[in-house]
Amino acid sequence: MNSYAAPMQSDATSMLDLTKFNAVELNKTPYEYMVLPGFLKADALEAIAKDFPSIKQAGSFPADTLKCGPAFIELMRQLESETFRHAVGQKFDVDLTGRPTMITVRGHTDETDGRIHTDSKTKIITMLIYFNEAWQKSGGRLRILRSGTDLEDYAAEVEPAIGTLLAFRRSDHSWHGHKPFVGERKALQLNWVLDEQVKRREQKRHGVSAFFKKLFGNKEYAG
Repeated sequence: MNSYAAPMQSDATSMLDLTKFNAVELNKTPYEYMVLPGFLKADALEAIAKDFPSIKQAGSFPADTLKCGPAFIELMRQLESETFRHAVGQKFDVDLTGRPTMITVRGHTDETDGRIHTDSKTKIITMLIYFNEAWQKSGGRLRILRSGTDLEDYAAEVEPAIGTLLAFRRSDHSWHGHKPFVGERKALQLNWVLDEQVKRREQKRHGVSAFFKKLFGNKEYAG
């Protein structure tokens, strides 16, 4: 396991259930991933949900381009803390010291979302936290896939219910996707990336895409 020193433990005001996080099993096949319902503490959910930014278009938007309430801002601060960085590094047995973080937020998906992919090689860890009420739809449930060709060949399917976390270590076979769903589907994505140059490039790309989506809507600009 990693030998770098652990930071101080989080205090009782934490919105993150690190006890559950540390205890949950890390699956090793078809790649390293974990699923944790109830990752966000129950007494924090109402405030976080209330302060989730209003997003009318599909697509991922950089958090700093959105109007987020104080509870949601505090959640992002805790997710980018050294305490949580250490916990994630320990879970995946990877040293994340000095690795930049990026947060994007999604409020809706459209018919183009959910296609099978692995994430770019510049990402180390991908983490998704969902903010939807009980999910009754068949679409929009992210699947951990065994290949890049068959959406039905999956090892796990994740309900995007409020407080649920999905995290995985990016690899050349970290295939994932979901059946199409058009409508409101709220999620926060946190990535640890290789370096600051990657972060700046990705922020610029998402920022430009977000600008045109807000200006023209998804029909006119596919980004």
